[in-house]
Amino acid sequence: MSLASDNIRANFKKGDDIRDKGLTTPEDVDRFDDIPYGTEKLDLYKPRDKEGKLPVIISVHGGGWVYGDKERYQFYCLSLAQRGFAVVNFTYRLAPEAKFPAALEDTNLVAAWVLDNAEKYLLDTGNIFAVGDSAGAHYLSLYAAIATNPAYARRYPFKVPEGFRLKAISLDCGAYSLSTPDTKLLMKDLLPGGATDEELSLITPLNHITSAYPPVFYFTAPNDFLKSDAPKLGEKLLEKDVRHVFRYFTSKEESLGHVFNLNIRSKAAKECNDAQAAFFREFM
Repeated sequence: MSLASDNIRANFKKGDDIRDKGLTTPEDVDRFDDIPYGTEKLDLYKPRDKEGKLPVIISVHGGGWVYGDKERYQFYCLSLAQRGFAVVNFTYRLAPEAKFPAALEDTNLVAAWVLDNAEKYLLDTGNIFAVGDSAGAHYLSLYAAIATNPAYARRYPFKVPEGFRLKAISLDCGAYSLSTPDTKLLMKDLLPGGATDEELSLITPLNHITSAYPPVFYFTAPNDFLKSDAPKLGEKLLEKDVRHVFRYFTSKEESLGHVFNLNIRSKAAKECNDAQAAFFREFM
C-alpha cells in the first residue's frame, strides 16, 4: 500500500469522526441494517411516514478508492431518506486489497439486489437514482457509462442487470480526469497493472460518456481540491448533449471544502442535498 493510501485512511477517519460525533438515527426513518449482498453488506433506509413503493437512491461512497464504508455514510444517507426516498447505503471492496473493477462489480450486485428485493421492501424500480462523491462519484460515473454505452460495457466481466436503469445521478465533488498528483499515486494502488496508459484510459469517465448517459446533477465548492474536474465534466456533458445542472456552492458563514454536503449539520449541505433531491424529482 502506498503512503498516499495510508494517509487517506488515517486522516479521513479523523475528519469523519469529528463530523459525525453525537449524531443518531432520526426518529422518522426506519433502517434495515447489515443485509448481505455478494461478499459485503448494505443498509436500507426508508422514511417512516411514507406508504407504498418509494423511489430509490443508491449511494456510492467516497474515500479515495482505499477508504470508507456504509457506517461512515449512514447519517448522510439517513438524511436523504428524510427527503422521501428509499436509500441504499452499501460497503464495497477497497483498494489496494481488492483491485479494480472490484468496487464496480459490487455496485452491479447492489443494482441486482434492488431489483430482486423490490417487492419485499416496496422499492419503485421505475425510479432509481444514485449519488456518488469523490472516488464514489468516479465509480458512479463509470457505472452510468457501463449502463448506457454497450461498447464500453463489453470491456467488463459483468453485465448490468436486465431492467436496471438510472433515471438520474448526482456526482459530488468528483474525480473525472484522474490528473491530480495524489490521484495518480492512488491509481497505482487501485489498478492491477499499476496504472498503465491503457488502464487509465479505461477508467477515465470522460472517455466513455455518450448521449445515452443519464441526466446529471453535479457540484463543487471553493475549497474542494477536485473542483478543477467539474468544468471538464461539464464540457463533456455539453458535447454529448446530456441534460445536466451544475451548482457552485459558496457560503459567507462556512468554509466549503471537499464533499461538504456530507456534514448534515451544515446549512450549505442542507441546501445542496435539497437541490439534489429536487433534481431527482424532476424525473419521477
